[in-house]
Amino acid sequence: MVRDGYMYALSLLAVAIALGWVTGAWGWSAVPLALAAFFLWFFRDPQRIVPQGAGLVVSPGDGKVTETITVETPDGPRQRISIFLSVFDVHVNRSPIAGVLTAVRYRKGEYLNALNPASADRNEQNVVTVRGEGIEVTFKQIAGLLARRIVFRHGEGDRVERGQRVGLIKFGSRVDVILPASSVLRVKVGDRVKGGASVLAVAPAGERP
Repeated sequence: MVRDGYMYALSLLAVAIALGWVTGAWGWSAVPLALAAFFLWFFRDPQRIVPQGAGLVVSPGDGKVTETITVETPDGPRQRISIFLSVFDVHVNRSPIAGVLTAVRYRKGEYLNALNPASADRNEQNVVTVRGEGIEVTFKQIAGLLARRIVFRHGEGDRVERGQRVGLIKFGSRVDVILPASSVLRVKVGDRVKGGASVLAVAPAGERP
């Protein structure tokens, strides 16, 4: 369980008790109690078995693969995998590979629906680059229509492990993963993936996105 879940749930529990006490009708407490239960469920943080192997890139989040395309960057073509996280998915984010964080860049922006391709560039986002095992992978935490807060708990120079918890995006959102052009994808559009457990691709060593 993410700590935020307890904070929301306890606050709503207090509201439920206050409503019942003041009104004398405990039925009024049903709504805040239901919301408290929802937040405890939403901020769940299940254990995951992280795959082991050279070059494996795991999903940074739970959700549905909505796009796998080639994108042009200043350093040449790269592959991008986009994953949509609905309000029903686990929203804890994990590192796709083991390595050192070489860049962490937060950028304010809009709150377009995360299913909109334009959200990859225009929405509020946190862009993180990890280098290790001879490869470099960038992933974006992208706010969605409902998301209003991106959490990332590490900074440049920190060491992270593959599948390690690194943050979360509250409510509906999206994560993009940018890989070397010659990476071999293990997922396709429509697949559902789990953060830290599902292999998105195998990236060859020695290539830098």
